[in-house]
Amino acid sequence: MDIVSLQNPKVKYIVKLREDKRQRQRDGLILVEGVDELTLALESGLRPQSLLTAPELASRSVDISNAEVTTVSRAVFEKISYRDNPDGWLGIFPAPKTSLDDLTLSAAALVIVAESLEKPGNLGAILRTADAAKVDAVIVCDPRVDLWNPNVIRASRGTVFAVPTVEVDSPTALAWLRSRKMRILAATPSAEILYTDVNMNEPSAVAVGTEDEGLTDFWMQNADIQVKIPMLGKVNSLNVSIATALITYEFVRQRDSK
Repeated sequence: MDIVSLQNPKVKYIVKLREDKRQRQRDGLILVEGVDELTLALESGLRPQSLLTAPELASRSVDISNAEVTTVSRAVFEKISYRDNPDGWLGIFPAPKTSLDDLTLSAAALVIVAESLEKPGNLGAILRTADAAKVDAVIVCDPRVDLWNPNVIRASRGTVFAVPTVEVDSPTALAWLRSRKMRILAATPSAEILYTDVNMNEPSAVAVGTEDEGLTDFWMQNADIQVKIPMLGKVNSLNVSIATALITYEFVRQRDSK
């Protein structure tokens, strides 16, 4: 067993990486925990700086070669883990760097624009939808939550590594979408047009905002069309990840029908 002490400097550093966005940004490192998440990270071409495993917790293995693997005690792993029921695997990786210039769009491209999301679970769920629906890219604009927050990675089930994802400011994202002749749909409860009544067979970007405030005026004013999901109860909006999934799968439905 390589590390058994909770006071080990590497243990303290990993806890710092987990909890401090500034530390992750300063060092250019991220934490990836879990066999499934590690597998997707590795399949995307990322290579870990180091891997840690707790044999007592690890019922599955990770297919990795040419990487330093450190064994730790169960107590140590539970200290560095950000999960309730860890599976005994955690990796430290260089943070991926993807720009808009790296994105490749299909002929009938679909891009999700997520503006100012503040909850890791919502951003992670949107990434899972993007992967499942084979969305071309996710553009995260003016985020309030760090894309590489360990809880975003966990909520995405590692799909943050499978879906081309870029963080930029809103004006930069808009200029890029316009240069690609993408139609922009703004999802808002105040729209008059149902999302199912829109022809979704042309290259499009769907913009979604926070649950409390929705999209800012920037996206509302620059969108080509505003769309809504019918709300028949007493509340006027859905969880942003659910709303994104409904609209995204309407694109899938229409294009499959065609």
